[in-house]
Amino acid sequence: MVVSNSLTEESSTLDRHTHGEKEHTHAHVHTESSRRQIINRLSRLEGHIRGIKTMVQEDTDCPEVLIQIAAVRGALDRVSRIILDEHLTQCIARAAREGNIEVEIQELKAALDRFLPGEKPAKRKVRSQKSEVRSQK
Repeated sequence: MVVSNSLTEESSTLDRHTHGEKEHTHAHVHTESSRRQIINRLSRLEGHIRGIKTMVQEDTDCPEVLIQIAAVRGALDRVSRIILDEHLTQCIARAAREGNIEVEIQELKAALDRFLPGEKPAKRKVRSQKSEVRSQK
């Protein structure tokens, strides 16, 4: 379904999922320009990764390959930032209006736990408790 308004053209699909034990459906809305920007960046990344594969097949020096991998990581981080910004401005704002903000925040936290490198918050808490017990001995 495509919805137009006076400010931007938005593309909307129905997103059915569960909040807690309650199934919920709402329109998942992203601006067409944002969707186009993300797809274009991902297409460039796809080409860049194919180029890295070719470099490896042609026995290109490892440092040169690593530099290209770093460039892909940076570009992927920028795409992630665009998606996160859009999620915060569109999806989280909508959830706040609909009264589903707590569930939406929990879902975002779960996604960020999988997305961000390093220890998860629950593990840090356990580790700090273990350190506290050791220091008391």
